[in-house]
Amino acid sequence: MKTFDYTITDELGIHARPAGELVKEAKKYTSTISINANGRKVNATKLMMIMSLGVKKGVTVTIEADGEDEDAAIAGMQAFFSENL
Repeated sequence: MKTFDYTITDELGIHARPAGELVKEAKKYTSTISINANGRKVNATKLMMIMSLGVKKGVTVTIEADGEDEDAAIAGMQAFFSENL
């Protein structure tokens, strides 16, 4: 399992548009990708679960990737977060 932490810098936090793009990015990989925030852990391929976290600007999230392509998955997710959130 690979993980990284990221502090959200987007003024609106993880809102609908980037959450939808996040789901698309997560679905590119066979590894299970999870987002941990506000004491909860959700699957990164489930839009409504991501939205239910209510992640705001300044919140630090932990992203986990576990599976065959976890190295590529974590690299892809790191790039996504730094470019979009």
